[in-house]
Amino acid sequence: MAPFLNKHKPWVSVICTCYNHAQFVQESLRSVINQTYPNVELIVIDNASSDGSVAAITSFCAQYPSTRFIQNTVNRGLCRAFNQGLSLAIGEYIIDLSADDIMLPQRVARQVEQFISLPAYYGVVFSNATYIDARGEFLRHHHPVRPDGRTTERVPTGDVFQEVLTRYFINTPTMMMRHNMLTALGGYDETLAYEDFDFWVRSSRTHRYAYIDEVLTQKRLLSSSQSQHVLRVDNPLLESTWRVCQKAYDLCQTADEYKALASRIRQFIRKCFYAEQYELAARFGRLLGHIEPIGLPSRVILLLCRIHLPVNGVYRRYRLATK
Repeated sequence: MAPFLNKHKPWVSVICTCYNHAQFVQESLRSVINQTYPNVELIVIDNASSDGSVAAITSFCAQYPSTRFIQNTVNRGLCRAFNQGLSLAIGEYIIDLSADDIMLPQRVARQVEQFISLPAYYGVVFSNATYIDARGEFLRHHHPVRPDGRTTERVPTGDVFQEVLTRYFINTPTMMMRHNMLTALGGYDETLAYEDFDFWVRSSRTHRYAYIDEVLTQKRLLSSSQSQHVLRVDNPLLESTWRVCQKAYDLCQTADEYKALASRIRQFIRKCFYAEQYELAARFGRLLGHIEPIGLPSRVILLLCRIHLPVNGVYRRYRLATK
């Protein structure tokens, strides 16, 4: 009976993108193979790694030949690499897995179970996660938890468009997404340096989100992680964020949504100042001015940007000292 029932379980495609994760990639891929859910397709994209990742993936594929492996000869960027996998995926649901993160064994089963119970206008199911270091040691939970494992704070669900403009609450690698929603969106925006904020803005305007109050993923925090580089002078993340904020401005429909976006833009003006991306701060300022009169704190920061005050080195030393 089990093979018959498995045929009627929806397929899930896990798209694992790898760039110089030789130390972690096999553990990440094994976490996919070890899922309790039967119908899981694994697609691996290597983005021209130079550290032995390809050899590690090839060795894994020799053990698990059903794995689909694409080896890029140049680094095509995270968004384009994911879209490569998306174009091949057969699953009704999609997981975007970084090659240094780990899925716990029940993850796919729990998320598919949740999706099946929801209306079709739910496009994303996400969960809590733990952060681990390079050695796999526990650092903290994404959402703080009580002794019984349940979170101590409210996690937004349903219509989360205004919430994703307000704050960062979704742990990106915990998401399972409807394939047809991703296709309708055109996948990830390949012109951007990162994917999640843009994806949340575009998808939450048309679809609902559901939260599972369990830890189903381990996210690895490394010094090389993209999120650690946002205050570097030469980082491309803030430029991409400005473009996402432009999209969000076009999608806002209520005064509260514009207010939430304005609050987020004020944060990014400060980040541009600390990263010494002064012209970009001015562009954020102009976008803010379309929403509301620019308040005194932001006007002061924008004025300091005009005189190109060199603050990046001082601020980065301050951040290191206060960690």
